[in-house]
Amino acid sequence: MYKILLNQKLTHDVYKMVLEGDTSAIKAPGQFINIKLDGLFLRRPISICDYDGSTITIIYKVVGEGTELMSTLCEGAFLDCLVGLGNGFDISKSKKPLLIGGGVGVPPMYNLAKELINDGQKPTVVLGFNTKDEAFYESEFKALGCDTYVTTVDGSYGIKGFVTDAMNGLDYDYFYTCGPLPMFKAIYNATDVSGQFSFEERMGCGFGACMGCTCKTKYANKRICKDGPVLVKEEIIW
Repeated sequence: MYKILLNQKLTHDVYKMVLEGDTSAIKAPGQFINIKLDGLFLRRPISICDYDGSTITIIYKVVGEGTELMSTLCEGAFLDCLVGLGNGFDISKSKKPLLIGGGVGVPPMYNLAKELINDGQKPTVVLGFNTKDEAFYESEFKALGCDTYVTTVDGSYGIKGFVTDAMNGLDYDYFYTCGPLPMFKAIYNATDVSGQFSFEERMGCGFGACMGCTCKTKYANKRICKDGPVLVKEEIIW
């Protein structure tokens, strides 16, 4: 059980929640938690934005019944969570990393940036949103010392266009990304170096037993919840 310390609105439909509890199962940036909500059969998987010895920070967007319920929860309430799920990112592959987050794919990039910095690397960060009103966490990445670029599809803030428009001319030897599939495909086609993609998928159990989130790769069928959510560029089949 995890105690809600904060449930704060960041944008119109994006919330930041801080949970207090055991974090010892978290081993790598990019892992996720699976939250049980009263009255709903399936747990809701949410990526980990950050964590320390006693707290986990998640950022979620209200898109359905589960996240709508989460947005109404008060500080002091408790949540039943499975923690430290998934494989996470491997930070040993890069020297000049580029981090690309789109929408609610931004949160796992934050702890990843911290881990890369602790490893002696200096990540460059590109954050993509549809409009200025949806943007969040730019200042947090800049506070880490990351060169940070923001794109908006409508041009209301930052660079007009998509994350690939901001990537042109940047110096990197490896990339890490989380976001929607159309963004993934654009990044895949726009890059000539390797990278890691953190996929989202509907899940049943969240820990590899039900096989409900299995997808095909070039090498084998993989469960997004257990063998992922992170897949490397070279194994992905579009």
